[in-house]
Amino acid sequence: MTTPLERVNAVADAVLYEGYLLYPYRASAAKNRARWQFGVLVPPAYAAGGTGEHSVARTECLLEPQPGAVLHVRVRFLQVQARTGDGAVPVWDEAVERETDVVVALDTLLAEDLTLPITCPAGSFTDSEATRERFALDGQARLSARTLPGPYGVVRIRVDVANTSTWDSPHATREEAVRHSLVAAHTVLAVTAGSFLSLLEPPEWARGYAAECVNEHTWPVLVGGDETVLSSPIILYDQPEIAPESTTSFFDATEIDELLALRTLTLTEEEKREARCTDERARDLLDQVDDMPREVFERLHGALRSVRPVRGERAEPTEVTARPSTPWWEPGADTSVNPETDEIVINGRVVKSGSRVVLRPGLRRSDAQDMFLAGLQATVQGVFLDVDGDQHLAVTLDADPAAELQAAHGRYRYFSPDEVEPL
Repeated sequence: MTTPLERVNAVADAVLYEGYLLYPYRASAAKNRARWQFGVLVPPAYAAGGTGEHSVARTECLLEPQPGAVLHVRVRFLQVQARTGDGAVPVWDEAVERETDVVVALDTLLAEDLTLPITCPAGSFTDSEATRERFALDGQARLSARTLPGPYGVVRIRVDVANTSTWDSPHATREEAVRHSLVAAHTVLAVTAGSFLSLLEPPEWARGYAAECVNEHTWPVLVGGDETVLSSPIILYDQPEIAPESTTSFFDATEIDELLALRTLTLTEEEKREARCTDERARDLLDQVDDMPREVFERLHGALRSVRPVRGERAEPTEVTARPSTPWWEPGADTSVNPETDEIVINGRVVKSGSRVVLRPGLRRSDAQDMFLAGLQATVQGVFLDVDGDQHLAVTLDADPAAELQAAHGRYRYFSPDEVEPL
């Protein structure tokens, strides 16, 4: 039987190595010369130098405890080590996985804050091919818990992960500072006898508590149910999962596995040789792609799943009257729908093409930048139905000077009915 922390391992590992090494997986590639972009906690002296980096990440989340609740907190990060002497790459920074754990009864944490030391000593070792050097690294995980006022008994858990290293070099480069940093730092929290509340979609009674939580340089979400929280330096939604079709870590979750695999196969033998000499993980990646069975490639091509759970029974499909010789994907294929004349009722008011609305983007948006549109007024250009039977409103912004041009070219912004407020 797997524990809550074990169930989050796959997603947490993807966070740990996000951006570690990017296609074409060679040290000479420009995109692999500026590395370590996520969850970097630098020494305090370097952060204070106006570099734009930070040394502390704060996580706050909400817990509904039951009697005897126990917390398991795990801080994970990469420690950088410099590799030299193998002749292929003059200096290349690799990574070593680090974890620090603590298990504490909630009653104990409510009574007294807890500080968990993080220590990674310096050292070097040489094998037949290369020398690897690690640099001293010190940090802390500071834990606290507070019962919030009100009748619900909700507890706010805070975890501050800090780099406390005394390393200070006034003229150091970022590459040098990163060698004394916690890289891809993230926190996993699990509870026994209790459940965490979503900060993205909290129950109505907990919205005020959620709004008061302060999270700095990290993003806590529920994973694998409500017993576990992953506080990630990368923006995720609740219940993230690794696609079952994905069998290889390409270190780039914003790309498509199939595309990266095909691109990797196009590398020349010389390019592959350089990639294999760059990093052991790159070598494993290339070997997996070269040996990837055809059925795995086929699974990567064309997986389709809904972005939301199915609620209730789906109605039987109605008969579609198609125009002769019209492909199914063309808008005119189904004469039973017409975005320009179809209507939808929102808050008791009819909304259709020409209606004016106020945008209220939800938190579960595929485009995080839509949050900047909250409160803006827009005009509905059509009511659309997708293949899952869900309705969407195509709108243009009233304040956009190019709105008329956008509408003429059919370039709209799309929102679900619960993300707009009729004017």
